[in-house]
Amino acid sequence: MKKITFRLVYNRKKKLNEEEKALIQIEAYFEKQKTYFSSHIYVKPVNWDSKRKIIINHPHQVELNRQLHEFILDLECKELELWKQGIPLSIKNFKCHINQQKTGKSAFLTESRKWVEKSSRKESTKKNLQTTIELLECYFPTLTFQELDYSFLSNLEDLLRKKEYNINTIAKHLRQLKTLVNEAVRRGYMLQSPFIHYSIKTVESRHTFLLPQEVETLEQLYPRLSSEKHRHALDAFLFCCYTGLRYSDFTQLSSVNIVQVEKESWLVFRSKKTAVETKLPLLWLFQGKALKILHRYADKDSFFRLAPNSIINKVLIKLGKSAGIQKHFSFHTARHTNATLLIYSGANITTVQKLLGHKSIKTTQIYSEIFPESIVEDLKKCRFSTNAKE
Repeated sequence: MKKITFRLVYNRKKKLNEEEKALIQIEAYFEKQKTYFSSHIYVKPVNWDSKRKIIINHPHQVELNRQLHEFILDLECKELELWKQGIPLSIKNFKCHINQQKTGKSAFLTESRKWVEKSSRKESTKKNLQTTIELLECYFPTLTFQELDYSFLSNLEDLLRKKEYNINTIAKHLRQLKTLVNEAVRRGYMLQSPFIHYSIKTVESRHTFLLPQEVETLEQLYPRLSSEKHRHALDAFLFCCYTGLRYSDFTQLSSVNIVQVEKESWLVFRSKKTAVETKLPLLWLFQGKALKILHRYADKDSFFRLAPNSIINKVLIKLGKSAGIQKHFSFHTARHTNATLLIYSGANITTVQKLLGHKSIKTTQIYSEIFPESIVEDLKKCRFSTNAKE
């Protein structure tokens, strides 16, 4: 049986610390692959015998050499554990086994949270990943790397279904979990991803949007509102119904983004999500309704400052009920409403794509809903022959 070769390596990086000392490491070598483990012992170059691989001329050399010897013995025992468990021997499997034993209980969630916090990914992506970690902490607070297998994924999906999570919401959490698992595999905490043979299920989603008469009902509600916060939230929502902005884009705007082009106001900004630059002619969108809302605010910067999205969504639920609208809608519904109403009004889909800042026309096509009213109007325009033979 082939075995891993262990040996002591001093000052592998050829660099001394502030105390003029360097680290002693244990190199694990197997089939042309190697990895290193720290002994956490630092000594000066004069205290290391490179030929005999021992510490010399040190007041604690006997104790330190014994620690190094025991460290190698411990690694050899862990190698034996792999063999007993029937796990194929490789440097990757060995390192994974060591990492799992180091982290102990609830390691997956702890390590995942650390990685997300240090990640250079977008803040929105990190927030989504953290939401999934929080969900797992609610139901599986002691989740370990070893427990993450195919059965766990099936049980998680069944649990979330019983908790009445939407299928696509479950799929979103599973995709976030897959990202975390893939990172764990890359870092050597897991041998392979359980998602290799697991299919994440989704259903075609229908975007919620408001009909023209529902938007008009909200417009009529505005004068009856006594709360300044509610008026501001409704103005922001309607503004985005007329411009198609996301919450993240709306809240990053300032007066600088309102540009005059040939004496007409344009909204020019770069999307936070896609980094695509978008230019909107405010006067020509829905009879300039967005521009009229903007004129209500002398301080344009204050208009673009909103409470957190979750709070605004709660306000919109109350406003929807006050207006007698049966649909459950959120701030993002404004973007869906804008796209659908533009298409309904006859705007070319490529124009809508440009206005929404979509990179792909396929993203825009999902808004091509057909209203019952538009079917009737289209049929009225058709000329059917009265002489058609039966």
